Amino acid sequence: MVSVAVIGAGAVGGYYGALLARAGHDVRFLMRSNLAEVRKGGLDVRSIRGDFRLPAVSAFATPEEIGPADWVVCSLKATAVGEAQELVAPCVGPNTRVLALMNGLGIEERFADWFGADRIFGGMAFVCINRGDPGVIHHLEYGRISIGHFQDVPAELAELEVLLESAQIEVTAAPSLRYARWEKLCWNIPFNGLSVAGGGIGTQTIVRDGPMRATAERAMREVISIGNADLSMAGSSARLDPDAVVDWMFAQTDTMGEYRTSMAIDFVLGREMESEAILGEPLRRAAHLGVAAPTVETLYALVRAAGLRNRGEISALTPGDLEVTPPSVV
Repeated sequence: MVSVAVIGAGAVGGYYGALLARAGHDVRFLMRSNLAEVRKGGLDVRSIRGDFRLPAVSAFATPEEIGPADWVVCSLKATAVGEAQELVAPCVGPNTRVLALMNGLGIEERFADWFGADRIFGGMAFVCINRGDPGVIHHLEYGRISIGHFQDVPAELAELEVLLESAQIEVTAAPSLRYARWEKLCWNIPFNGLSVAGGGIGTQTIVRDGPMRATAERAMREVISIGNADLSMAGSSARLDPDAVVDWMFAQTDTMGEYRTSMAIDFVLGREMESEAILGEPLRRAAHLGVAAPTVETLYALVRAAGLRNRGEISALTPGDLEVTPPSVV
């Protein structure tokens, strides 16, 4: 048994943390909005792989209450990465390892600067999951985590693999952490991007519509080109196979139902979206590498505009704007 601090116990952190707790590990969740409900009623996981409930959960309001742990699983939204250092630091002891289970590009570099490169890992969750009522997590499909060590040390990666597999979590040790990041972006960029550009639509709407499906594939192939150029620049021999990746990503998405992406949910609820980590940073990497990515560039522009509108920084037409006041009769 090991101790695990889960920082960011939303749908993803809550689900994987619950699996680790069910396996007998000492899991301590940092919670905010659902703290009282979870302390009172535990966690209820409604999963395609079998429902389960944790009646007693170690939930805390501050990381100082959690204290140092063997592992820290940070599953904050990328929009909150600026808070990660201060939230994770109280849980880091001399031998603590840190897993960044977050979306986007450039995440582990920040953790390495804060806590040292040798203890940092990245995890990319391929999972359909949403949070329901307080204390309720809906696991709809999949669940594999692709993992990498920041310094790509096999022995270190094996330690994380053992931990996750002890909780019956499907794990893939990626050829490198950089490879794993780009593989996840092959799905995140087209489907999160189109789900917002389409006004808050689901994945089945995208894959069943010919023009949108074609746009998703173009974006995916551009991401593969950027990723392979980035891997080459870093001296890695690993490469994403364009046809294999496209076939696999669509095979998974075609069967997952009308899944609501995290970015679509944030857009509809008026919350800040992970547009910079998922779209902006990869696009900037493309520009640095000299790789053309017109479809990704368009998706970024549309998602960014949607975010600006949500924040009230730009306006859009409403029916009231189009009303014409008839001239007064004298």
